[in-house]
Amino acid sequence: MHASTVRSLLVRGMLAGLIAALFAFAVAYAVGEPPVNGAIAVEEAQAAGEAPAGHGSHADHGGTVAVESAEEEGISRSVQSTFGLATGVLVYGVALGGIASLAFSFALGRVGRFSPRATAALTAAAAFTTVYLVPFLKYPATPPAVGNPDTIGKRTTLFFLMILLSVLLGVAALIAGRRLAPRLGNWNATLAAGAGFVVVTAVAFAVLPDNEDAVAAGFPAALLWEFRLASLAVQAVLWAVFGIVFGVLAQKALTPRTAAGQEVGLGAPAAG
Repeated sequence: MHASTVRSLLVRGMLAGLIAALFAFAVAYAVGEPPVNGAIAVEEAQAAGEAPAGHGSHADHGGTVAVESAEEEGISRSVQSTFGLATGVLVYGVALGGIASLAFSFALGRVGRFSPRATAALTAAAAFTTVYLVPFLKYPATPPAVGNPDTIGKRTTLFFLMILLSVLLGVAALIAGRRLAPRLGNWNATLAAGAGFVVVTAVAFAVLPDNEDAVAAGFPAALLWEFRLASLAVQAVLWAVFGIVFGVLAQKALTPRTAAGQEVGLGAPAAG
């Protein structure tokens, strides 16, 4: 693939990421903010009474916004939940869109004879699974009043370690599937590679340390799950919209080149 084509796909990926982030922001604001506000209310109630020691205002990974006593720094909660939330989600979407477009450029034609649109959908699904879903299953997001601020560094490190491990295992599964395909066939090779990914990931789950932070006493379990499902929904919408939008943009960018190449091949006069 030519550098100009990769550059064109990178721009389209960032644009698709921006559009996907707009949808993700809408979901984050409508679905994610209510449990964040509820968690802050629980924390304030605990602070007024005898709150468990060590719990501060931290929204862990996967949340729509990190609440770290920002009002003490002059940032109101209304600004956090609107402008601050939008800025964070949009920057996040553009960055991931650019990275995903580069992954698409590498995967196109290497993971099977799929069209650009189908490859974009597969890339988005793989990115969502390895970058967010698998790490989320091991270290789920936690709202304010749950995470201990003294362990935020360790928890963040473990989460990003899980992301790195998940991505590497996903790449290994892809390579294994390609190598097994000539012997087992595409379907059986895909199943074998997928099963291997699940097994090794399960082993990683068992080996890596658990999250040390227990849910604070008295914290509503329903509110915790509402926050986690909202975090999952934001990411699912982000990657689903990205896969659809980028698939359309990539198809339009690559189809004319493919068609032109076919016309040149068909139009060449036969020898003799």
